[in-house]
Amino acid sequence: MHDDLSAAEFGEGPEGVPPEFAISLFPENAAAARDAVTELLTTQFCALVGAEMAADVVVADALLVTSELVTNAVVHAGGVTGFAAELTGDGLRITVSDASSDLPVVEAGGPGWVGGGYGWTLVCRLAERVAVDVGPRGKSITALVTMA
Repeated sequence: MHDDLSAAEFGEGPEGVPPEFAISLFPENAAAARDAVTELLTTQFCALVGAEMAADVVVADALLVTSELVTNAVVHAGGVTGFAAELTGDGLRITVSDASSDLPVVEAGGPGWVGGGYGWTLVCRLAERVAVDVGPRGKSITALVTMA
C-alpha cells in the first residue's frame, strides 16, 4: 500500500465514469464479486488495450484484491452492504462496504494461531492506494489497483 487516504481523495467519482466502465451490486460472496469484476475487465479493460497487452498478473492482482475485500466483509463484518468497481484513468477502483465500524487489522502469528489473516496485508501490498472511511452505518474500503 502506498497511501492510506480518504476515499474522497481518490478523485473523480462514479458520476464521471461511463456506465459501461462501472459496476455496482451486492455480492453474497467473493466468487460473485470476482465474476462481476472479470466481466468488467474482459469487456472494457482488455478491449481498451487489446487482449495481448492485458498482463495476466495485473488481472490476477485485481481479482485477488476484490476477493480479499469481499471475504473480509463477509467473514469479519457481517456481509457486504455495498460493492462497486470502476475503471478510471488510474486503474480499477474497488469499493466494498459493510455494517461494521471496526477497522481492518493485520493478524500476527503467535501461540495458538491457526493460519489465515493475510487478506488485509495482501490488499495493502497489491493496491496502489487504500482508503478506509468509517461512518455511522459501518465502513467502506476503497482500493485502487493499477492496471498497467
